[in-house]
Amino acid sequence: MNEIAYTTVWLSDVHLGSRACRVRMLLDFLRRTGCETLYLVGDIIDLESLRTSFFWPPSHTEVLRVLLKKSREGTRIIYIPGNHDEDMRALIGLTFGNIEVRSRHVHTTRDGRRLLVLHGDEFDAVIKHSVLGRIVGSAAYRGLLALNRLVHWLHETMGRPYWSLAQHVKTRSGKAQHYIESFRQASLRAARAENLDGIVCGHIHKADVLERDGLLYYNDGDWVESCTALVERQSGVLELVTWRSQVATAPLGQPIRDAA
Repeated sequence: MNEIAYTTVWLSDVHLGSRACRVRMLLDFLRRTGCETLYLVGDIIDLESLRTSFFWPPSHTEVLRVLLKKSREGTRIIYIPGNHDEDMRALIGLTFGNIEVRSRHVHTTRDGRRLLVLHGDEFDAVIKHSVLGRIVGSAAYRGLLALNRLVHWLHETMGRPYWSLAQHVKTRSGKAQHYIESFRQASLRAARAENLDGIVCGHIHKADVLERDGLLYYNDGDWVESCTALVERQSGVLELVTWRSQVATAPLGQPIRDAA
């Protein structure tokens, strides 16, 4: 098996310990790709889900084994905990071999762009939505993910390509689109405040890239709905990789310009 080599890879919102994790696709991606630096941008292990209903099959342990193997073989891993694995924030500042635990990091691409890397849950406090809305939204989202797993199983059974019901619903929900746009704005403000060229984040399970007012916004997506990663080529070009049985990539060297 030929390994696809990248300079940098960003992954987030894996949700190991949750039934929603698309672990087979994730393992396929990890085994078929290599990189110098791997960012784990939060919600890698879903501690919230584990506390509610313990679920940890051997395949989830295998993900951790593959990551540790990459680390031993020289890959620098920068782990930035998110809100679902926030207990790991107690380890921020520590280094375990080639694994560094950070709250955020500034990444410099091969072509000189400086990007703030963080999970993104810190922006929830500045995005206006009520506590009741969060509770109802969370319950609705859990139900949607349960339906998403059923759809995924049916597609596999019938030999059809992967399709995400959850992503389909998000793109057609006005409230979801409003939240996504508010999150983008908060993310770009954070990059601007630190005089950087842009930001890489996760959290909202919506892979995305755009350029707005000279700033770059990259969201690496998730491994629950979209099964995506952000990667950097040797040239410094960033690409959003959508991982399926047949690999598809959308080059992001020329991000979508958004004047909004």
